[in-house]
Amino acid sequence: MILTEKETIALRDLQTQEKSCITKYEKYAAQAKDTELQSLFRTLQQDEQKHYQSIGQALHGNVPDCDCNDSQGKNYAPKGTYKDGANAADKEHDCFLATDCIGTEKLVSGEYNTNVFSCDNSGLRKLLADIQVEEQNHAEMLYKYKQVNAMS
Repeated sequence: MILTEKETIALRDLQTQEKSCITKYEKYAAQAKDTELQSLFRTLQQDEQKHYQSIGQALHGNVPDCDCNDSQGKNYAPKGTYKDGANAADKEHDCFLATDCIGTEKLVSGEYNTNVFSCDNSGLRKLLADIQVEEQNHAEMLYKYKQVNAMS
């Protein structure tokens, strides 16, 4: 597959976003106080690494198959750590990290929504749409973490 200049620019921009997400989740996993949130950040970091690699494959003319996973967010059921006002400082810290990441996921999801329309190739559009769904799943997982910990 030969990419248009517009597709190449869009994919490079998206890959830059994914690299930033990988770095953010790595740093936030190290900063989080709650082991449940640390684990979630590591999971999301791995997902973002897969997105980065998929876009890299597309940049080289090979669009990887998509699994159209729309259940990761729905099936995520975190356990609550922060109860009864205990560890208020840690809770506030972890709430900030989770909230910041929800904002990031919203931004990245929007970028996929915009850039999917820059692509002529249907396989490439399907890949970007699939990644967008996964970004939405990430935001849902973070929101569920906040809910179960009375942060929202």
